[in-house]
Amino acid sequence: MTRLERKNLKVRILRLADLKSAGSPADLADRFEISVRSAKRYVSELRDDGHLIRYCPVRKTYVTEREYL
Repeated sequence: MTRLERKNLKVRILRLADLKSAGSPADLADRFEISVRSAKRYVSELRDDGHLIRYCPVRKTYVTEREYL
């Protein structure tokens, strides 16, 4: 996967988290045809980049923290 493809994938994950429709790591893996470990790694990279993203066990999806501020 090229650097541009990785960046686009992270933007798409972040957008889905904003919409509260990203799903679980397994859902992300299925949607983007990557491994579950890669999905978790991309979310971790988003956190390292300063995005406030977390997994909500009630909704069973990733969400961005700005919804709760």
